[in-house]
Amino acid sequence: MKSLTTVIRVLFLILFLLLVWKGKMMLWLALFAVSLGLALFFGRVYCGYVCPMHTLMIPAEKIGRRLNLQTSVHPKWLDSGVYSWVALIASVAMMLFARKVLQINLPILLIWLVASILITLRYKQVVFHNLICPFGALQRVFGKFAISSHWVNETQCIGCRLCEKVCPSEAIVVGADDRKATIDRSLCLQCHNCQQVCPKDTISYTKVSASNSAKGLG
Repeated sequence: MKSLTTVIRVLFLILFLLLVWKGKMMLWLALFAVSLGLALFFGRVYCGYVCPMHTLMIPAEKIGRRLNLQTSVHPKWLDSGVYSWVALIASVAMMLFARKVLQINLPILLIWLVASILITLRYKQVVFHNLICPFGALQRVFGKFAISSHWVNETQCIGCRLCEKVCPSEAIVVGADDRKATIDRSLCLQCHNCQQVCPKDTISYTKVSASNSAKGLG
């Protein structure tokens, strides 16, 4: 499964770079728009498999660790949660300004790709995913209502926290009292990292029921 996931991500990255080279960024934006609709049914699969930023942030985080660039402390002013929306509004405004006034197509996706790599060299992936990414802001809204998502069978969960450690967006939290993991589907990238490391096979991708939602799926 891990190898297949990597292949899918690389193929979408190649597609993204080809569209950049051909100057067809509107096609990628159309793909992103479609992914928002799909997020209502399948969760944030765009973020987990399609997004070129996430694909390159994975090795960027590893490189940052090896070069001792990584820090677990991020700027506290990002915690307000508004900056991803500010980034989204600013990105749209810059694209419109560049097209209408400067008569150029601003490669905003490529700019954010570079930014995501640089930021992840310094901070954990979760900082960009949850606090900065303008595209993630929209995906969180639609992903919150996903019909299908990853879910934890609490009766089998042993609270080992392995899933917490591998989640790139900190969508999984193990309760301090009951020692049971729960997944916030608005944050979950549907990447299967948690499912792959669970020693009890208690995490599955399935249709969200009302009771599952009430237990922490968001």
